[in-house]
Amino acid sequence: MEFEISDRMKTVLKMIDDFMIKEIVPLEPEFLNREFKEMLPVLEEKRNMVKQMELWAPNHPKEYGGMGLGLMEHALVSEALGYSPLGHYIFGCQAPDAGNVELLYHYGTEDQKAQYLAPLVEGKIRSCFAMTEPEVAGSNPIMLQATAEKDGDDYVINGHKWFASSAEGAAFAIAMLVTDTGPNANPYLKASMIIVPTDTPGFNLVRNIPVMGHRGSDYASHGEILFQNCRVPRTNLLGPEGHGFIMAQERLGPGRIHHCMRWLGVCRRSMELMINFALERVIAPGNKTLSTRQIIQLWAAECEADVLAARLMTLHAAWKAEKLGQKEARYDISFLKFFVANVMQKVVDRAMQVHGGIGVSDYSILSFFYRQERAARVYDGTDEIHKFAASRRVFEKYKGRKTLW
Repeated sequence: MEFEISDRMKTVLKMIDDFMIKEIVPLEPEFLNREFKEMLPVLEEKRNMVKQMELWAPNHPKEYGGMGLGLMEHALVSEALGYSPLGHYIFGCQAPDAGNVELLYHYGTEDQKAQYLAPLVEGKIRSCFAMTEPEVAGSNPIMLQATAEKDGDDYVINGHKWFASSAEGAAFAIAMLVTDTGPNANPYLKASMIIVPTDTPGFNLVRNIPVMGHRGSDYASHGEILFQNCRVPRTNLLGPEGHGFIMAQERLGPGRIHHCMRWLGVCRRSMELMINFALERVIAPGNKTLSTRQIIQLWAAECEADVLAARLMTLHAAWKAEKLGQKEARYDISFLKFFVANVMQKVVDRAMQVHGGIGVSDYSILSFFYRQERAARVYDGTDEIHKFAASRRVFEKYKGRKTLW
């Protein structure tokens, strides 16, 4: 593997780091203690500053106002933005909008791009992605039950979705729906993606699902949606009918790399907090600090080694996907998601332990990372599903190879 960081990207990353420290991190105490929607005016000010710096929408297409960065470049940016939970939102590359932009760019009609893609990249509107259903196991998406049945020039949608992140305040959802309900339907070709404006009659945002006691609001929320005879034009079909799972897989590969680099940003922030607290916290006469304790030293070394390994693994997968294509990178990506998610959880947990009572309080950003990022081992496929898929590739790789003894 060979990759270099260009002088331009070094400058971009330095600008992002400086902006994060000066403009975004100081907002975190307010972020931890207020509703997200109450912060929208100040967040919009910061977004406008990012646009003036020409750093807006780093991974989105240039022709729609983004920077047009490749997967490797955006991986580095995503790591830098992961330093704060507000980073990706303020720079206009937050999930689930980032994935929806890719879907619309590759599969949208010209009308769909004008109506949804352009304002989405500009940050004028937001979107959500509705796939997971409470009645069926998310680990087996071919069991989806929500349907979109043809009626003249329309689809009529009925079904129940939840954990549709950022549904509150979104202008539209991209919903995964069963369009072939026949008894002989191919289970992998029965679902389609359909654009559903959230003001459509029959689109009902039931509630925001509390996550570890926090309901959230606006962008920082996870919605439960009930479709009740929700009627949209058949022109709202995104991509070919029946290609929902194919499109979802294409969305997930880069998305997992983006997630992993964001998690490495979380690790970087947690490591900084842990080390600096250990260096400053006096625990015994003679100005002896936590950093003099062997267990803290061991944690620091172990965590740093894990982060370095996870970072190299992620960058290698990004490089391979960009240079050789997603198909060639599947082996690497299958290990990536569960490994990096567990490294992040370990590093955040260790940092909280070092901080003691402060670590579990909202005086530190660590408790937010712990609450919100625990789900990293669940969404986009549980650890167990990824390990199972990865094990098959391991057996395929080594099957038939002979030892020398």
